[in-house]
Formats: sequence, structure tokens, C-alpha cells
Amino acid sequence: MQYVTPIGVGILYALVMSLIREPHRRRFNAIMVAGAGAAYLSGGGLGGWELAFTAVATYVAYRGLESWTFVGIGWLLHTAWDIVHYLKGHPILTFDHNSSLSCAICDPVIALWCFRGGPSPRELLRGNLGRPAVSDK
Repeated sequence: MQYVTPIGVGILYALVMSLIREPHRRRFNAIMVAGAGAAYLSGGGLGGWELAFTAVATYVAYRGLESWTFVGIGWLLHTAWDIVHYLKGHPILTFDHNSSLSCAICDPVIALWCFRGGPSPRELLRGNLGRPAVSDK
């Protein structure tokens, strides 16, 4: 369950986010990436590297305001940062030692959805599985 539940959370996230109409869906998700990029600031245990990662994540999130590709990149960057914290830093939730690992499993699911253009379930059912549902500008 430790590995299955985060995948379900990622799928649930995509389903809930798909209820937001475009272009607000992409922009809202860019804001979510910015928030995720700052998740470890108050005690991630990696000192100045926390600030450096937050700066990179903020830039990627800004670019994500107009690009699903950058939103997906942001989630993959956060995945890498989760793995670093799982191995060397402090967990994202201090009361759950494996929370960073769970986040590292969940985030790529969200990234895949973003790389597809953040499609709604309806767009997926229409057969747009081979190309992005919404193109980047």
C-alpha cells in the first residue's frame, strides 16, 4: 500500500484538477508547483540548498503559467527533491518518515498528466490519448 496509495493520490489530484476549466487549470497547477517547490523551506534540513531549489521551482512555475510542459517539469523536479530528502534530508511531513518517498511516487503521476496537457476525463475519453489535449503557447 505504501507504493499504491501515492499513485491513487496522483490520479485523484488529476481528476479533481480537471474540473477546473482551461486556461485556469494550467495556471492553477503552476501555482501548485510553486507551492510544492517551497514545501521544505521550514525545515527540510538541507540549508541553503532549500532556497536554491525554491528559486528554481519558482522560475519553472512562472514558465508553467503558460506551458503545461513546464508544469510537468516542475513536478519532476519536485520528485527529485523528494528523493533527496528521503535519502539525506528531513521528510516533508515530520510525523511520517516515508512521506517524502510517497510524494516522490505521487508527483510523476501528476507530471504525466501535465505532459499530456492536463486533459479532463472527457478529453481522455474522446480518444486524445496520443497527443496533448491542450497545446502550449
